[in-house]
Amino acid sequence: MYEDVLKKIIPYGKQHITENDIRIVTRTLRSDWITQGPLVEDFEKRLAKFCGAKYAVAVSSGTAALHITVLAGGLKKGDEAITSPITFLATSNSIVYAGAKPVFADIEYGPVNIDPQEIKKKINKKTKAILPVHFAGLPCKMPEIYKIAKKKGLLIIEDACHSLGAEYKFNGKWIKAGSCRHSDMTVFSFHPVKHITTGEGGAVTTNSKKLYEKLKALRSHGIYKTPGMKKEQGPWYYEMRDLGFNYRITDFQCALGLGQLDKLRDFLRKRRRIARMYDKAFKGVPGLETPPVEIDKKNAYHLYPLKIDFRSAGISRKTFFDKLAKDGIFPQVHYRPIFDQPYYKKKYKANRKNFKNSNKYYERALSISIYPGMTDKDV
Repeated sequence: MYEDVLKKIIPYGKQHITENDIRIVTRTLRSDWITQGPLVEDFEKRLAKFCGAKYAVAVSSGTAALHITVLAGGLKKGDEAITSPITFLATSNSIVYAGAKPVFADIEYGPVNIDPQEIKKKINKKTKAILPVHFAGLPCKMPEIYKIAKKKGLLIIEDACHSLGAEYKFNGKWIKAGSCRHSDMTVFSFHPVKHITTGEGGAVTTNSKKLYEKLKALRSHGIYKTPGMKKEQGPWYYEMRDLGFNYRITDFQCALGLGQLDKLRDFLRKRRRIARMYDKAFKGVPGLETPPVEIDKKNAYHLYPLKIDFRSAGISRKTFFDKLAKDGIFPQVHYRPIFDQPYYKKKYKANRKNFKNSNKYYERALSISIYPGMTDKDV
């Protein structure tokens, strides 16, 4: 029992908070602004600059960010949007929130990202948007998806909640996730296990002024305020033009976010170093596949998802999982295919036979620990 108490716990992911982060937040809590103050805008500008986008809108969570993007994009009842079944529920839930129907396209087994060829098969007259997910930190084939979408006049919303700092090469240049070079909007999450954290929080980047204004309004009850309104009507005046939400983020959260952004490049360097250590350690192990390394992509390694042939190894995933947990190592499985979740099975009845790669991946998936605070001994 005593040994169990002393045993170090190594989770699959964890925030990395420094004393400087704590000082920044404490200083903000002692200021005049703790909710929608100047640090929210400062954080948005810094994030947009890092990603190479014109605008960023910070909100209360990655889920809130996804919700307002589909609304700003005009999705409604009767519309369909194509996305990956291997993602967190928030991606497809946001489509449902708008009254639209999520349509799943199978993944490519290696990168675990949505297959552009499968996207093509799912497009019909009701399709209005594509939501590609940069799974685990590896960018999707965005130039190819963009080409498909523009040919059909479809909206693209990148779910980059796993991928702050990820990059892909296009025409000889490195493009950052969030630059919206091949999309209309990109969504990020700042949950504690992500690349940077604001406790809970999220953001949307875009290069469209029109979408930017719409996103800001949807974040705050659908309210619009302009200098012209104040001059004509008075300083108190505002107009609610859309049905929005209270998805605002606080100043002290953004203070933490600014401190985290200062360390982001170092966080990414550490994650990539850990990934290389794993790649080397697992190379050539029968029945075990590591995440692919692609020369035209820079993986942000939010996760390190192994594919393990448990059947050939003669052990169930649960038994394997339990043995690791007994040693203080807590992996995770990302994710059970959304079409297999009870709500989606009942409401949308997707034929799981059409998702060969998603099913195969899920049977073998196990994400192991990767976060900046890990020591070499932990690894």
